[in-house]
Amino acid sequence: MQDVALGGQGAPLVPIGDRLLFGEFDACVNLGGFANISFEKHNRRIAYDICPVNKVLNVYANKLGKEFDESGAIARASVANPELVAQLDNLQFYSKPPPKSLGTEWLEAEFFPHLKLAGLSSEELIATCTTHFAHQIANAIAGHQKVLFTGGGAFNTYLMELIASQTGAKLVIPEPEVINYKEALIFVLLGVLKVRGEDNVLASVTGAQSNHSSGSIYEP
Repeated sequence: MQDVALGGQGAPLVPIGDRLLFGEFDACVNLGGFANISFEKHNRRIAYDICPVNKVLNVYANKLGKEFDESGAIARASVANPELVAQLDNLQFYSKPPPKSLGTEWLEAEFFPHLKLAGLSSEELIATCTTHFAHQIANAIAGHQKVLFTGGGAFNTYLMELIASQTGAKLVIPEPEVINYKEALIFVLLGVLKVRGEDNVLASVTGAQSNHSSGSIYEP
């Protein structure tokens, strides 16, 4: 609420942790429902959503009776449709400069209609979307040398292989504890920074008027 009052969007909050805890990496990418990235540019932290990931893949895995596409096995066993990949790559969102973010509303209005009209099987859609996501993520990390990947999508071996094949960057997949709990760790850091009275929200990523120390402290 404080960030919104200062003219910001109230998110993202994780980039301050990327800067302070994972500064050895040129960029940090989280592969969750959506893929997002944060990195330093001209002494400012830049962060934005890249593309959907599990918010789409899980929908079609569910149709096949799977909770998710484990290790990307479904995508690996099928074939991507190049025409649909091209359609998705040309979506207007990808040409917009950051800051930018994605949500369920965008998926329903701009993304899923293309999939529904394609007339493809769930397996083909998973393969096609995995190929598309890998392309967008590879584009986003272009120019970075060492990139940390976390979030559930980092366990998608096939997706990571596709990204690696399209970039010269070193892709770092840490231990499972970091993959699964990096965001929780950073939110603990946000609390520590608040207690210290130090900035824990970056204006460069939320659009607020200035960096600030956000949150409320409740004594037991």
